[in-house]
Amino acid sequence: MMDDTFFRKCSNNRYFLSLCTWNNILLNTTVGHKKRPSFTSSGFDFWEEISGLDENYTPIRTYQVCQVMEPNQNNWLRTSWIEKGDAQRIFVELKFTLRDCNSLPGVVGTCKETFNLYYQETDSEVGRNIRENQYVKIDTIAADESFTQGDLGERKMKLNTEVRIIGPLSRRGFYLAFQDVGACIALVSVKVYYKKCWSIIENLATFPDTVTGSEFSSLVEVEGTCVSDAEEEADNSPKMHCSAEGEWLVPIGKCICKAGFHQKGDACEPCGRGFYKSSSQDLQCSRCPAHSYNDREGSWRCDCEDGYYRAHSDPPSVACTRPPSAPQNLVYNINQTTVSLEWSPPADTGGRNDVTYRIMCRRCSWEPEECVACGGNVGYSPQQAGLVDTYVSVVDLLAHANYTFEVEAVNGVSDLSRTQRLFAAVSIATSQATPSQVSEVIKERVQQRSIQLSWQEPEQPNGVITEYEIKYYEKDQKDRIYSTVKSRSTSATVNNLKPSTAYVFQIRAFTTAGYGTYGPRLEVTTKEEASAATIVSSEQNPVIIIAVVAVAGTIILVFMVFVSACQLALLSLTGLHSRGVRPPHTTLKFPGTKTYIDPETYEDPNRAVHQFAKELDASCIKIERVIGAGEFGEVCSGRMKLPGKRDMSVAIKTLKVGYSEKQRRDFLCEASIMGQFDHPNVVHLEGVVTRGKPVMIVIEYMENCSLDAFLRKHDGQFTVIQLVGMLRGIAAGMRYLSDMGYVHRDLAARNVLVNSNLVCKVSDFGLSRVIDDDPEAVYTTTGGKIPVRWTAMEAIQYRKFTSASDVWSYGIVMWEVMSYGERPYWDMSNQDVIKAIEEGYRLPAPMDCPPGLHQLMLDCWQKDRADRPKFDQIVGILDKMIRNPNTLKTPVGTCTRPISPLLDQSTPDFTTFRSVGEWLEAIKMERYRDNFTAAGYSSLDSVARMSIEDVMSLGISLVGHQKKIMSSIQTMRAQMLHLHGTGIQV
Repeated sequence: MMDDTFFRKCSNNRYFLSLCTWNNILLNTTVGHKKRPSFTSSGFDFWEEISGLDENYTPIRTYQVCQVMEPNQNNWLRTSWIEKGDAQRIFVELKFTLRDCNSLPGVVGTCKETFNLYYQETDSEVGRNIRENQYVKIDTIAADESFTQGDLGERKMKLNTEVRIIGPLSRRGFYLAFQDVGACIALVSVKVYYKKCWSIIENLATFPDTVTGSEFSSLVEVEGTCVSDAEEEADNSPKMHCSAEGEWLVPIGKCICKAGFHQKGDACEPCGRGFYKSSSQDLQCSRCPAHSYNDREGSWRCDCEDGYYRAHSDPPSVACTRPPSAPQNLVYNINQTTVSLEWSPPADTGGRNDVTYRIMCRRCSWEPEECVACGGNVGYSPQQAGLVDTYVSVVDLLAHANYTFEVEAVNGVSDLSRTQRLFAAVSIATSQATPSQVSEVIKERVQQRSIQLSWQEPEQPNGVITEYEIKYYEKDQKDRIYSTVKSRSTSATVNNLKPSTAYVFQIRAFTTAGYGTYGPRLEVTTKEEASAATIVSSEQNPVIIIAVVAVAGTIILVFMVFVSACQLALLSLTGLHSRGVRPPHTTLKFPGTKTYIDPETYEDPNRAVHQFAKELDASCIKIERVIGAGEFGEVCSGRMKLPGKRDMSVAIKTLKVGYSEKQRRDFLCEASIMGQFDHPNVVHLEGVVTRGKPVMIVIEYMENCSLDAFLRKHDGQFTVIQLVGMLRGIAAGMRYLSDMGYVHRDLAARNVLVNSNLVCKVSDFGLSRVIDDDPEAVYTTTGGKIPVRWTAMEAIQYRKFTSASDVWSYGIVMWEVMSYGERPYWDMSNQDVIKAIEEGYRLPAPMDCPPGLHQLMLDCWQKDRADRPKFDQIVGILDKMIRNPNTLKTPVGTCTRPISPLLDQSTPDFTTFRSVGEWLEAIKMERYRDNFTAAGYSSLDSVARMSIEDVMSLGISLVGHQKKIMSSIQTMRAQMLHLHGTGIQV
């Protein structure tokens, strides 16, 4: 029988099932008493319990057998039944001695120097009978050292130690058995044990005792349990792995101390008084912020002191704050029924930087303390609440009425405060009011050059109306330039208008109190101008015809003389004669045609600036923030408030401090150029500041910045028609510049700006130069950088620029727009781009680009600049596409000459590829090799027929990778068509 100590702890993370020597495990005896062992065996009597000495000469008890004289020995010794518990992999350590057969005379052929180790799995004890076929052999055990007769005489034995492994075991227990086949051996001890990982605390998680796995290489995954006051890290639960050797390995995840607790050793301790920890993600407790406290341990936040508050959006780490004091120095200005209020910020902001202001308006009777809220009929500019600036205008008040206005400063904790509101107040009495709007305007008669209007008197004249003012302007001008006509009655005729032009009219009334506000806009288009055939018919007297022609010729002659005189006067004023510079324009311009004048022709650049650009007062410009950096300084956004006009958003280019005179001249040169342009698709110059610092160029503000960055940010979010509309706007702006005899030289999507209404406007005139009216005239540069990817062949080779070279650049812009801001020619070097263009290749159509648009691009890239379309033709083609989107599907370009689409120069000729894998490797998309193979795309022919839907079905989800693969497929497809056309078999 086994003794009571069945499981015993040993070193090296081991657990013993049976421990120590045989007389403690297999025999129910004590030292000095001998009993039969509890097993049954054939030849059992040959196994005996004998006393001996171990290596340290300590007496021990052993089981021995030494039947070496007789052949065919088969002596068995079996242990008691051993219950394995949770163990699956059992270790058996044997200590034994064995006698050398050579030291025994006359035993040749019968003596052995090995014995066999067996085991049998059972769920319970099976009795004492042994059936050899029920046992599984573990191993044949041999000795490393054996003893001789002399050793035995000294009673000192040389111990051998062998360890064997059993497993995996599936039943509740097992027996061990030892078979002697004719050796002289003594069993000294048997250790039967298993291994486990001891319970530990790691990363604030407790891992229990864990028995090792059944295989030598197996790792047992164990879930940890967070210690007290700790929690699992998000999506990162604690785990460890118990190895087969009983060691903890591969820690994963961890626990972290909860809010209000911090880690100390392997435990979480609460934060002390006056400290807090708001989140489990924080490592340490923090001292309470200003004006807050706590008097308990384990707190996740600190309470605010009396009179201080924390907004709902404030994190616990923010100091407690209080409402601001009242605004200071409230003043007002009254203009009839409009009141302007201004004030200074409060002396105490409450410790916050989110102070805003709100206005309370009450209308009071002449009796004190009888006031009511003003209601919704009163307007506030810019708004009633949430004011950041310290001013507001209150409009549409009643005339001859008393009002009280309260201005309160508020911050994020004002609504939490229970204290009395603090505000500044003022009482005001309004004066006589101006008349209300003229609402109903009727067009009575429309002619080629005049329009007659009539209207009704305002519903609230607020006095005697003495006259009306009619404001009108061309619709395209958007009231930048307008004219006025006065009328004492409720009708008027506006003369000197242009035929076939849309005008906008607004009317306001005037009394002794002043002008009222303009009424709603009325749009009217004048009639078309009659043709010469209708003015002078063929049946009229020839004398009259001759007279008309003579008068017209005289007028033209007089005009030519006048123009020549003006040019000579201009030359004399600017000193051009003394400099030997020819006039910038010597050809005659008809009335109404505006021509660009190169600022370089002016001896004094300041004269050019002030002739073409409006000088602004620096006090009218308020810079708010920096939005970029230019060649000469910073680019900012801000506000411009001119006298008598509402403020507007503007972009401001500044000249950096320490500039040279040449830098100042070059900086202002762009303003001299921009000031000559006035078109909805060309960025508008508001003015310049040259008499203050910093020197500034003020232009209209374009909310969406540059076109290329805007398209990349909104990749795939626009319809084709929307993109065509953007292209049409750019082409219209370039048509205007071309008509003025102007070459841009740097047209690219980065130099096109986009406003909030998606209107595209041409900008950046730093590289631009003038050209003469001669269509063959060019501008030849003597140096400087050229944007190769956007520049025409002749401009690259000979540095000659014309409007035709701008058309080439426009084709590149079209490609940029349709590819949503992709870089033209991808990763090719500039030299590779030049070589490819010279060889006749052109960019392929971007993904989802209609054939009609790509054909127009190819037309813009004709080698001979005379074959390229004019901007006027481009605008007409795009207008047709917008009116009839079906034309996008078929090429409607201006040229029929075929051009080979440009292959992606980073990809070799596809005919050199021997497999789909080589092609993917060449375009650096080899990661999708298995995707193509699994879908059955085994040849380049099958790949060339793929669509974007086919590419997406392969599981390729990255948009950039989809575009790159489809671009290469389109290139492959184009080259296949080219090779078929030349008779080469693909």
